[in-house]
Formats: sequence, C-alpha cells, structure tokens
Amino acid sequence: MRATPGGVCSCASRAAAGGCRGCSLHFVAERLRDAAYNSAICRTKWCRNPEIPSGEHSYVDVVVPTRSGKAVRVVIEPSFRAEFEMARGGAEYRALVAALPEVFVGRSERLRAVVRVMCDAARQCARESSMHMAPWRKHRYMEAKWLGTPERVAPGPGGAAAVAVGSPEKPPRFRASMLTLDFGGRTAVEVV
Repeated sequence: MRATPGGVCSCASRAAAGGCRGCSLHFVAERLRDAAYNSAICRTKWCRNPEIPSGEHSYVDVVVPTRSGKAVRVVIEPSFRAEFEMARGGAEYRALVAALPEVFVGRSERLRAVVRVMCDAARQCARESSMHMAPWRKHRYMEAKWLGTPERVAPGPGGAAAVAVGSPEKPPRFRASMLTLDFGGRTAVEVV
C-alpha cells in the first residue's frame, strides 16, 4: 500500500498520508480477490448490553478451503496493535502491546487466544494502577469486533456499490396487535 503512487485513499478528504481505514480495507480485499482468494470486508455490529456499549467494526476476512474440504476463516486486521493501546498502561502492558504485530493475519481461534490474553493483561494493568476498566477494553467488547456475526461485503464490479455477500438474511418481523397475531403471513387468531 505504501508503494502505491498517490496512496490508496480514494476519498475526497484524504484523511491520512497512507489513506483512510476504509480505503485501506478495500485495497487489501481487492488485492486478495485479484490473487484468487475469497476475501471481503466484514462489518460486525453488536447491541448494547449491561456490560458493554454498542459498536461496530470493519476488517478483512478471507475464506480459505483446506485439504479436508472444510473452509477456514482468516481474519486480517490492518491496525491490530492500535486496538489494544492504552494511554496510561503500565510498562508490562506496553511491552505486551509492542510485541503484537501491527497487522494481524490468522485464524479466528488464534485471534480469540490473543484477545483473551490482552484483555486479561489490560484488566490486570487497570487493577494495579487503580484505574477504571473502560467498557471498550473488556473481553466481550474486543471479541465482538472480530468474532461476532459478520456481514461480508464485497465491492461490485469496478468498485461500484457494495453488495452483501453471504450475510444472513434477516428473519421476518412478526407483528402483533390486540386484534390479530401474525405468524409470518399466517394469522393464528383473529378477533372479530
């Protein structure tokens, strides 16, 4: 990406010298598709619950077939180290963050293990420093970024509008009122 003349950002704002995150993700996904890999940009969204706030995150996902015929999901996160940085982290925690790769490329099982270790270390660092553990540093929040249910989105031909690829269809919403109860097009009870 750094060797590309003019950078990879096609946005009007040209957010950073290397390009914005969205353009970088598109660039990586397109280059992988050009190399005949089943890659797409994945977007995860999760709802707020009592432990963590709602959020969303994007990354690149590659589905690679194995010799046994099963497909393996590989996650590519271009700013992996930055996801774990803390402004007031202790020396031990900063050393762990420095040991992380800048770009993560690996299976989801490996990612799950790294996220668990880093979140445990962040919790320990916060406890030792008598700091509050921010909800976006918690294990469930960090796991939701990469290991939640993603929507795979691939750009259309010529970089046109995006189309959903392999995303689960939303189930139909059932409507209920005081007079009828709708079971997906079939009315079970109707009050006259």
